[in-house]
Amino acid sequence: MVDQSRSAPTIDDVAALAGVSRAVASRALSSEKRPVSAEKRERVLKAAAELGYRVNLLAQSLTTKTVNLIAVVVNHIHDLSDLDLFDLLLAEAQAIGKQVILIRVGSVDKVEEFLRQGVAYHVDAALVFSDFADAETVRKMFRSDQVVMLNGRHDRLSPAIIPDEAAGIEQAIADAARNGVKTAALVTGRASSLVEQARIASYVSGFAKHGIELVQTVQGDYSYQSGHTAAPAVVGFECPDAVFCTSDAMAMGILDVCREDFPNNRPTRFRLYGFDNLSLTDFDAYPISSIGYDKAAYVREMIRVVSDPMAFTPGDPPVVVPTRFVPRKTS
Repeated sequence: MVDQSRSAPTIDDVAALAGVSRAVASRALSSEKRPVSAEKRERVLKAAAELGYRVNLLAQSLTTKTVNLIAVVVNHIHDLSDLDLFDLLLAEAQAIGKQVILIRVGSVDKVEEFLRQGVAYHVDAALVFSDFADAETVRKMFRSDQVVMLNGRHDRLSPAIIPDEAAGIEQAIADAARNGVKTAALVTGRASSLVEQARIASYVSGFAKHGIELVQTVQGDYSYQSGHTAAPAVVGFECPDAVFCTSDAMAMGILDVCREDFPNNRPTRFRLYGFDNLSLTDFDAYPISSIGYDKAAYVREMIRVVSDPMAFTPGDPPVVVPTRFVPRKTS
């Protein structure tokens, strides 16, 4: 008999109502992959729902040595691409019983301050987007080997996931060449980013391959504002045939400054290409040709590594997510 006098049901109550042992009930309710038959799991879940039982995450963490937290280390969150990506990441993390904490590391000084103060977050894993932290440093920051590097600064001890940006960039430049582009300007992001450095090298290589002269390079920071600010200099008196931006947000800023050059969003003076394939570019306000990858697949790879860290063997190469060119009206 379940003791109905208790104000809060316990795991023992759930086990009794489901007709299983306490250990089986605990395994069935765990967010970790633990052996229990589907039939018994269903009975336990039904009993827990009937009793209004809630898992004690603190007690569970003491047993499993996990806290069901994932740290996401970023430079900042102002790129529009962050909104698309992190919404997916939060949903997938929560689907496996994890919660996300965001840690902003916007400079090398912040990394050093973090280490100097000895602040330690107990997390099950860290996903590292920030340009300013290498794999060894992140392992020290969290006193853990479970770090997934997404910024290009991985080593043989850390799993890494990177988009194959060269493929999509090649497709975009080939499209420009087919449309008669002979000169181009490039609006770039943060020079500190190894990913951005590789991205720029792919553009330069692609321009040379297709006989397109790179006449100007302007550095932005991936934001709408930096594209808006760069527009007059990039498409002034000597306007190139095309402008390539390493983020859609910067391309959106340029488009808004130069709307008269895009009647009905179609190019008259220069063609415009972005990067990220933001969800906003699917709408008429910003139908910018872009380079993108399957963000859902990208997030699934992160979650796969977090869920099964033992699947990674030191020295394994990075997981590569392919990119592709997505043509729209501005090109």
